[in-house]
Amino acid sequence: MPLVEHAAAALALQIAIGLTTRNWSAGALLACGYFIGRELAQAEYRWIEQFGAGLRANAPWWAAFDPKVWTKTDQIADVFGPIVATGLLGAIMRRRATVS
Repeated sequence: MPLVEHAAAALALQIAIGLTTRNWSAGALLACGYFIGRELAQAEYRWIEQFGAGLRANAPWWAAFDPKVWTKTDQIADVFGPIVATGLLGAIMRRRATVS
């Protein structure tokens, strides 16, 4: 996926939840939680393939956090893109609510 697609999808989810519940933080947390969990699972699979002989049982609890499996910029951007995008929108909406 191109670098901005995860951030755009996270914003869409945050907007949908924010408009229906007026809770922009809940939308951000749900969207970010999904993408962070997805990327950590993929990192764990990469670790298992590279260092665990293809067996999940060989993976330690920290396998998804091993820097050796986070080798591409887009892998890191897929985690931090949604965090930054939803954080900015949440801050804007919070400021807008206090100004009104």
